[in-house]
Amino acid sequence: MKAWVDSLMPHLVIAPILLPMATAALMLLLGDARRPLKRTLNVLACALNLAVAVALLAWVARSGTQAVSVYLPGNWPVPYGIVLVADHLSAMMLLLAGVLGLASVSYASARWDRAGVHFHPLFQMQLMGLNGAFLTGDLFNLFVFFEIMLTASYGLLLHGGGWTRVKAGLHYIAVNLLASTLFLIGVAILYGVTGTLNMADMAIMVPSIAPEDRGLLHAGAAILAIAFLVKAGAWPLNFWLAPAYSAAVAPVAGLFAIMTKLGVYAVLRLWTLLFAPDAGVSAQFGGSALVWTGLATLAAGAIGVAATHNLGRMVAACTVMSSGTVLAAIGFGRPDITAGALYYALGSTLAVSALFLIVELIDRSREADETPFYVSEVEPDEGFAYPVDLLPPPDVNLDDEQAPLIGQAIPAAMAFLGLAFIACAITLAGLPPLSGFVGKVVMLTGLLGAAEVDGQAAQVATSIWALMALLIGAGLFTTIALSRAGVRTFWAPRGRPVPRLRVIETAPVALLLLLVGALVWQADAVLRYAQVTARGLHAPAGYIGHVVSTQPRPSPNASGQGGLRR
Repeated sequence: MKAWVDSLMPHLVIAPILLPMATAALMLLLGDARRPLKRTLNVLACALNLAVAVALLAWVARSGTQAVSVYLPGNWPVPYGIVLVADHLSAMMLLLAGVLGLASVSYASARWDRAGVHFHPLFQMQLMGLNGAFLTGDLFNLFVFFEIMLTASYGLLLHGGGWTRVKAGLHYIAVNLLASTLFLIGVAILYGVTGTLNMADMAIMVPSIAPEDRGLLHAGAAILAIAFLVKAGAWPLNFWLAPAYSAAVAPVAGLFAIMTKLGVYAVLRLWTLLFAPDAGVSAQFGGSALVWTGLATLAAGAIGVAATHNLGRMVAACTVMSSGTVLAAIGFGRPDITAGALYYALGSTLAVSALFLIVELIDRSREADETPFYVSEVEPDEGFAYPVDLLPPPDVNLDDEQAPLIGQAIPAAMAFLGLAFIACAITLAGLPPLSGFVGKVVMLTGLLGAAEVDGQAAQVATSIWALMALLIGAGLFTTIALSRAGVRTFWAPRGRPVPRLRVIETAPVALLLLLVGALVWQADAVLRYAQVTARGLHAPAGYIGHVVSTQPRPSPNASGQGGLRR
């Protein structure tokens, strides 16, 4: 049985791409009249996609530190053909995308999928682009999957209509088209210098680049990095992010939470491969730029959280803050800090996605048509009063507005929203006991260790202490801002209608928050996985060796056997 499972695992690498592509094609063939069937197909496809991601992650976790599964879709040898690679990092990101995809489409099934046409095919194409970008092993196909993802995201951002979404969508499209142009320019320069598009093969070429071409190599890498940083929401290239994410409908924004992490993933993958410690004079090129860009992004996100009263923009600023934290941490090139950043990225992305969904439910309470929990009847200048039949007897303790001090029931819907909001706030602020705190502690521990080792280098020490201060300061800003928002939303309003929540809307939020809690419950196992992932990234010889040594499948006529070699 184990041998059969191990033989099946390499073939599963292509499933996260084929499954959403086939599902989207099938839903387009169904037309617009069969929306319930398309909704069911979308949910089932997302559930199956998540199951495949779980299987791949379990396989790489069980197979040890050098677990890399390589798939050659065209059966061409490396570096001439397309290659898909599943390792610890890509499996982790596939799982995160699968969780957010299932939660978002489940939430959308309550009502948002009916707000426009082609929501379900676009959603599946978005997942296809995300999964393909996490799995591809060459730069040109990374560009292809980025464009598939972005094309689908253009339609999803406009889903629901309205001038606000159209305006944000135009800005979003313009910025990402510019980033895509930079992407192509960077890829062209790197191909001209190295003669290959395969990332592992390119990593082999970097140490032997001629001195007169090394400047061109660095220029191409920098241009490519700018394209990735735009997509990661890095400062000062993130002016488009808050308007776009806050304008999108809730399930779309919930899925968009991982898109900035895709930009971070691309930076991490390319930087650790091309500029590894054994890359000669190019070793660690751009590391300090990553650190300071991440620091500026983290600071901008913290200021954005504190400066706005709009909940949607506040959550978007939290997204920026999360990306900045991870960018700054990985720039030090130390596995212990990178491991903490990867753990933090998991929890913060889940919390941001859940908070986007919660914000829509909170906003609905302001527009609800249901009978208010408290009904104004007299003295309008006081804001509200109770109906006569609900006024308490004279001997009951009252406050200045004649409202009972005890015995007021909290509606279940508002209790759920309040507790979910608190859990997200604690995670994003990095307060105990949830995963944001654990991730920040691991990063701070690694930074303290780096400060002891590199204390003689003033520049390195400055960036270390700057990140430590910003991690703590951003947590304080987030705590103040989200506490203020929570008081304004759940405590101060009187007489606000209670929204009617469906199970299909609350279940995805509960799932995301349960996973945030599971990150703490299984913190030791998750951190071990993150540490193995970080060590593999910063010592990429195993990844490179697996990719370049993979041979095409032999012809059945020649060998009488099928299968792939790993």
